[in-house]
Amino acid sequence: MITISQRGLQMPASPIRKLVPYAEAAKEKGTKVYHLNIGQPDIETPRECLDAVKNCDITVLEYSHSAGNESYRKKLVEYYAKNNITVSANEIIVTTGGSEAILFGFMACMDPGDEIIIPEPFYANYNGFAVQADVKVIAIGSSIESGFALPPIDDFEKAITPRTKAIMLCNPNNPTGYLYSTGELEILKEIVIKHNLFLFADEAYREFCYEGTHTSAMTLVGAESNVILMDTISKRYSACGGRIGAFRTKNKEVLNAAMKFAQARLSPPFYAQVLGEAAVDLPDNYFDTTKAEYKLRRDTIVKRLNAMPGVFCPNPGGAFYAMARLPIDDSDQFCQWLLESFQHNGSTVMLAPATGFYSTAGAGKNEVRLAYVLNVSSINKAMDCLAVALKIYPGKTN
Repeated sequence: MITISQRGLQMPASPIRKLVPYAEAAKEKGTKVYHLNIGQPDIETPRECLDAVKNCDITVLEYSHSAGNESYRKKLVEYYAKNNITVSANEIIVTTGGSEAILFGFMACMDPGDEIIIPEPFYANYNGFAVQADVKVIAIGSSIESGFALPPIDDFEKAITPRTKAIMLCNPNNPTGYLYSTGELEILKEIVIKHNLFLFADEAYREFCYEGTHTSAMTLVGAESNVILMDTISKRYSACGGRIGAFRTKNKEVLNAAMKFAQARLSPPFYAQVLGEAAVDLPDNYFDTTKAEYKLRRDTIVKRLNAMPGVFCPNPGGAFYAMARLPIDDSDQFCQWLLESFQHNGSTVMLAPATGFYSTAGAGKNEVRLAYVLNVSSINKAMDCLAVALKIYPGKTN
């Protein structure tokens, strides 16, 4: 019998997308599904960006440079300068989404069997990227009681082995929304310098900080050769389908290695680079409105969740996700039940079971991730559904 690869068997299903068939079946029955399972904002993509693509006057849709169009990379230099990040156009590789930037980092910096330390819960696809690169994720736990703050430095020290090559951090965090402080970044700087490790920094949600300010890992003095920044325009400009990200580092050896992977996939998408280039020229106050809208949504969903008996949701400082602990026995079963067997006034809500955001077996069984990417009216209706569901769910625990 012909068999598939061990890699194919080990590749985890997405906790964000694996319940889609159940959502589709619910819709076919006429049920309205409020999608809080995925970070797909309903904020409109800036018209200036769409018009730039629409008005792009070309006669041949050519390959771009493997590192991305020079004009776009130069625009990115301007964007980063506005965020107090100094980088040159030659230190940037434009990627097919932030996902490819992360995969380039894994492939360029780690060999099969090497280890990467990541505080959990973490973005589910990190597990998938690790399988693709044949590296091992070493998870160290953060707790919902602390709002998912950075674990103690001793936990990192205990996790480091001769195979450890990197630490990864998403700031602000997906799935928790936690905003890491400058002090916490300085702790990580000390660790990576002491142990000669890479620090992979996923900063996809840089603009969305509601209390406090964002500290980029690229500004950590003395760790310039350790830091690799992974980025994307997907959430920043509500352009998830553009699939444009960026990989940047001041480490020339890493950059040269990543460039070979970039050449192997030829070039990043052309039109989305046009869109991203136009985005840099948006008014400086562009994010004021979107950030205020997300903050209103955050305040709404956190208040509604914490008003439900047995529910606890820490207040996230950034991004547009919240993790909540629910009085349920199994978050995978509960999320499926919501779509298969429940409706309230013709509606239900789709959530992401938190188990997929952990690599520790059994963790997250009573937690879910909610993406507050819908308008406040829809969020309130979704919370109405959830409140009723928690009262009648067969597997409720109190």
